[in-house]
Amino acid sequence: MTKLILKLLTKQDITSIKGRESVGKSAGALGVVCNIFLSGLKFFVGVATNSIAITADAFNNLADAGSSVITFVGFRLSGKPADRDHPYGHARYEYIAGLVVSFLVLIIGLNTAKSSIIKIVNPEKILFSYFSLVVLSVSILVKLWMALFYRSLGRTINSDTLDAAAVDSRNDCISTFAVLVSTVISKYSDFETDGIFGLLVSVFILYSGFRLIKETSDPLLGQAPDAEVYSLIEKRILSYDKVLGIHDLIVHNYGPRSYFASVHVEVDYLLDSMTSHDLLDEIERDFKDNHNIHLVAHLDPIVTDNEAVNELQSKIKDIVTSFDCELSIHDFRVVFGSNYKNVIFDVLLPPEYKYKDFEIKQILEKHIAEKFEEKIYVILTIDHSYGL
Repeated sequence: MTKLILKLLTKQDITSIKGRESVGKSAGALGVVCNIFLSGLKFFVGVATNSIAITADAFNNLADAGSSVITFVGFRLSGKPADRDHPYGHARYEYIAGLVVSFLVLIIGLNTAKSSIIKIVNPEKILFSYFSLVVLSVSILVKLWMALFYRSLGRTINSDTLDAAAVDSRNDCISTFAVLVSTVISKYSDFETDGIFGLLVSVFILYSGFRLIKETSDPLLGQAPDAEVYSLIEKRILSYDKVLGIHDLIVHNYGPRSYFASVHVEVDYLLDSMTSHDLLDEIERDFKDNHNIHLVAHLDPIVTDNEAVNELQSKIKDIVTSFDCELSIHDFRVVFGSNYKNVIFDVLLPPEYKYKDFEIKQILEKHIAEKFEEKIYVILTIDHSYGL
């Protein structure tokens, strides 16, 4: 069903920037139409039956129409090409739109809670109407379809904004169902449950709002790259014959499927400079042309035929990993003096490591020096992992 609608919405590849923009704008426009229609119906029924819950639900749908406008505008702006002031493009507008929708969900929850508390304190009899039951039932079905549709679209194009819209529509289903139940109860009981059901629904909406704010703000704050992207880059580079290893892989996300990355590529130091340069150029073109990842590769020549250096590296690696198996070393080199050695290398720390940089530096320098009888000066640099 979703695939059929996608074909009707756009003829472009949905993985492209323009195709993604077209899908997002169409979803936003659909939300505006559906929500305005439902809002008008519910407002009429709410006023006619004196139900604060139905009237509040009408304003909820009106706010949802505003959210859909924001979704539309967010996708429209995110599709703008890069310019002088924004060389990485405008794709993060989609994240901003998702965050705004999340705050609107929170505001709706607060307003619903306020109206419900007033209704609990000052209960009023709801005028039962079968027409109101029909309107509420239709609303639940429409919102359920919208929730499933947004969720499917969100997963298809990997959009946090549409995921937020799906959660918002699901919340509307639950809140409208609660209103429906309270309306039915009012016909057979003198106990007014309108405000109580409204308050329960508002608590759920508030919880969803806070959760959505966290989820939609993470990409703006700079969350860790997707495991699939990180793994793709690592495996693809290591598949090249002349590559010995990689380190210092950093991936930046400037919008859905808009990645910029840098990495240090290890090659044999005996490989001539032109061949090494051509290799890195080939790797960068590969990611740009085939994976839409703007990769900058830095060359790190590795000494492989010096037994003294290899022996030192192996011994120091064992010392570091025996202290903590989560640690690793790279960029290892040795400067030989007349009666001493300068051992230079980087130590990679995992995220949220238990020691501060200066602490682990002092500990390792002392730990390594104690393991050697010869005079060794350890010059280490602390590195941090920006991946997974």
